[in-house]
Amino acid sequence: MPVDEVLYPVNLRVRGHPCLVVGGGQVALNKADGLLEAGAAVDVIAPEVIPQLEARVGVTVHRRPYRSGDVEGYRLVVAATGCEEVNAQVYRDGETAGVWVNSADDPDHCSFTLPSRLRRGPLMVTCSTGGHSPALSRWLRQRLENEIGPEYETLLCLLSEARERIRAAGVHTEDRAWQDVLDSGMLELIRSGETGRAKEMIDRLVDNP
Repeated sequence: MPVDEVLYPVNLRVRGHPCLVVGGGQVALNKADGLLEAGAAVDVIAPEVIPQLEARVGVTVHRRPYRSGDVEGYRLVVAATGCEEVNAQVYRDGETAGVWVNSADDPDHCSFTLPSRLRRGPLMVTCSTGGHSPALSRWLRQRLENEIGPEYETLLCLLSEARERIRAAGVHTEDRAWQDVLDSGMLELIRSGETGRAKEMIDRLVDNP
C-alpha cells in the first residue's frame, strides 16, 4: 500500500448481515469479536478452529479449507489465516465478487483496513495508520484510554437527550450552543458525581441559543 495513499474513513452498519472470517486462530477470534460486537452474523471457514472461537455465540463454524468463491453473498470478509497465499486468494475473490475484504497484517490485499478502536458506549474513537503500522495504532489507542474515561459516555448521553428533546419540539439543533456546552466544565462536573448539575447546565445553554 503506497505511503501517500489517502483512505476514505467510514463506519459500516453490519448488524444482522452475514460476514465471513477466514481463519480459525487467535487473530480470527479477535476479528470475529469485533464483528459480533457490531451485531453481525459471523461465519468462520477454517480447517482448524480454536475452542474459544467455536464457542462464540453468533458464530457458525465450517471446518474445512477456504474454497474459491466462498466470499460471495457476504457483506464483508476478513482473511486471517496466517497464510499469505490464502489471504491473497480471498482478496482476489472479493474483488471479483464486489465484496469488501480485509487481510490481517497484509495491507496490499485489503479493500478496507481496520483501525484500532476505543469504545465508551456509543462513543467510538479510532486510530489508524492506513495499515502501515498496526502497532502504532494500538499504542495510540492505549494512550487515549487513559484520557477518555467513562465520563465521556455520560456526557454523550446527556447531549443526546438534550438534542432529541429539541428535535421533538420541531426545532433545528444546529444553531444551539453545543460548543459552549463542551467548553463549560461538563466533564469535571460528571467526574465529581454532579451529573444533575451538568444536565441543568446543558439544558440552560442549549435552550438559549
